Amino acid sequence: MSINNLTVTEIQHQMSMGLLTSENLVIEALNRIDQNNDRHAFITIDREGALAQAKHYDQLRANGDTIGPLHGIIVAVKDNIHVAGLPNTAGTLALKDFIPDKDATVIRRLKEAGAIIIGKTNMHELAYGITSDNKTFGSVGNAISGTFIAGGSSGGTATAVALNMATIGLGTDTGGSVRIPASLNGLVGFRPSINRYPSEGLTGISHTRDTVGPIVSSIEDAQLLDGILSGETDKHEEVTLSNLRIGVPREYFYDNLEPSIAEKTDILLDQLKQAGVELINADLEDIGELNEKIGFPVVLYETKELLSAYIDSNIPSETLLSLSLQISDPGVKDAIDMVLKGSITKEIYEDVINRIRPQLQQLYCSYFSQQNVDAIIFPTTPLSARPIIGSEKTVELNGTQVPTFPTYMRNTEPSSNAGIPGLSIPLSVTDNGLPFGIEIDGPVGSDQRLLAIGLEIEKLINSNTVG
Repeated sequence: MSINNLTVTEIQHQMSMGLLTSENLVIEALNRIDQNNDRHAFITIDREGALAQAKHYDQLRANGDTIGPLHGIIVAVKDNIHVAGLPNTAGTLALKDFIPDKDATVIRRLKEAGAIIIGKTNMHELAYGITSDNKTFGSVGNAISGTFIAGGSSGGTATAVALNMATIGLGTDTGGSVRIPASLNGLVGFRPSINRYPSEGLTGISHTRDTVGPIVSSIEDAQLLDGILSGETDKHEEVTLSNLRIGVPREYFYDNLEPSIAEKTDILLDQLKQAGVELINADLEDIGELNEKIGFPVVLYETKELLSAYIDSNIPSETLLSLSLQISDPGVKDAIDMVLKGSITKEIYEDVINRIRPQLQQLYCSYFSQQNVDAIIFPTTPLSARPIIGSEKTVELNGTQVPTFPTYMRNTEPSSNAGIPGLSIPLSVTDNGLPFGIEIDGPVGSDQRLLAIGLEIEKLINSNTVG
């Protein structure tokens, strides 16, 4: 039996009926990994461990015992999230031999729910990029077309889930690193409100912006994972489209879109309107200017503290300087050199954290309150995937070469800086056959409601043909 397009609940039903075993699930996943090794989705594969766990869980099930909602389900984990006994490279050469002896808290929660970790996925080096063109462990190929970028920095996780090398995936999101690869590979990507999920056991670069997030094939699975990772498994929200008000901030979020993304987004907006959603055309004034003042200053300043402490604690033979000398990606090397030079002073950082970021947070808060909207909606990325070769610095958008990193992150970064939840939902494919997603963002702490809204939008998308 194929595992294509099955949700966790559907797989659990198949296993409870005796139509599928966890061992078969793992074997099929390993076959897919081998068949698609040119995608470079994984850095480490735990073949023996995953098979042994699967057999154990099958025996438990045969004895009438199940551990939790993820009993025997395969998870792919980004290689900057600690899994005990498996290397944690964070996609960089200096950390290739580091093996944590303790699970990250989020991994412990997954295992307690019955998950099987099949391996650690490839990523943009140190999570400092959005293409996952990794110079040490191989460029991650898009699930639809392997010569195109997978997005990043959680590109390996997205490709693994999209090609059914795992049922569900875990990534991290600093400025879009879960939502961008989810969008470019036709998946659901969820960034929770900041601090909703535990952050212990991560190779972090910004305590203000970093968060773990799921990459999955359905919002049902995102809801399941959100409950497990947050510890709120007993809570659930339901909504109906006809009772919703959704903001459409066209200025900034809808600027300079790939034509088919613009066209099919407008088709969806019309369908939402026909379904009873009240669309509120109102902009987030000056959001681009505010956002630009926050992103890099926060990450560059916090990386020095976070990454230095991480190295001291876990790899005392290395330093931030020695790590920087082993970085393979020129763009990442430049960024870490800026970190080492202290390019962002304490005064600049504190002004951003204490004055400018609160302005952005208040802008969102006022928007949701004054416009009385449940969420805002916009394309996750302005463009679909572009070829790996030639996309290191710039990509083509509407006949012009534009900078790769800020262009892909344009729509996902503001909510990251504000710490509010964002959900990317697969919408359609562009004229070149590559997927793209639509994102909804909600007020801080509205995670379960945002997922419930996303579930209804997903149903609408699935019941209609958007081009």
